[in-house]
Amino acid sequence: EKNISNLDQNQSYVTQGFIGSEANNFTVTLGREGSDYSAAIFAYCLNAEAMTIWKDVPGVMTGDPRKFENVTLLSNISYEEAIEMAYYGASVIHPKTLQPLKQKHIPFYVKSFVEPEKPGTKVGNSDVNQSEESYILKENQVLMNISTRDFSFIAEDHISQIFNLLAKHKIKVSMMQNSAISLALCLEDKFGKIDEVNQTLTQQFSTDVVKNVSLYTVRNANMDELSTFYADKKILLEQISKNTVQIVTQ
Repeated sequence: EKNISNLDQNQSYVTQGFIGSEANNFTVTLGREGSDYSAAIFAYCLNAEAMTIWKDVPGVMTGDPRKFENVTLLSNISYEEAIEMAYYGASVIHPKTLQPLKQKHIPFYVKSFVEPEKPGTKVGNSDVNQSEESYILKENQVLMNISTRDFSFIAEDHISQIFNLLAKHKIKVSMMQNSAISLALCLEDKFGKIDEVNQTLTQQFSTDVVKNVSLYTVRNANMDELSTFYADKKILLEQISKNTVQIVTQ
């Protein structure tokens, strides 16, 4: 092993990513995007000038080119915008990769190994960060509506109980919306636990489950032009915030 301070800056070094050790020193994987996260840790420790990850896409796009037409490359985006996109489901960047880079303001490049000469996307501090309209699609979601049987409010204790149950079964909440007596959740059920969760919830609540729905998220949405996006979609749930639109469709 070499001490970082003794590394020869004129040499290239190859090391592994994706693996680590737990408290008992057993080897474990770091999970999704573990290699990218490993690179970010190395960049942080080395005070690197920049970090680059190589993908099969030109960089961070305004939408997955396999699912949306007329998408374009985002050449410069901020750490915050990249984290927001990752949160809503953009698969190119994982948010945990960005955290150590942001701490030391290390620029992060996403480039294509198919066309390595292309500039790709720069994530970091810049005077020209883009806020382009971007589309993110999460498929194979579950829409669950939960309501109280006695018309009492969906209160903090109810929400805590429901979220603890979801966490126990490793079901991720992609979107939530609540009213006085109901809670609507768009869920990602990777391990097929939704029926078990629903069986538990029906002991206390009234529930309605719709499987195989899609969640569309539009970042930096142009509200005046969304009518074409809504066309031909059966909308089951809609949520609009400051500059983000989300719809659950069937």
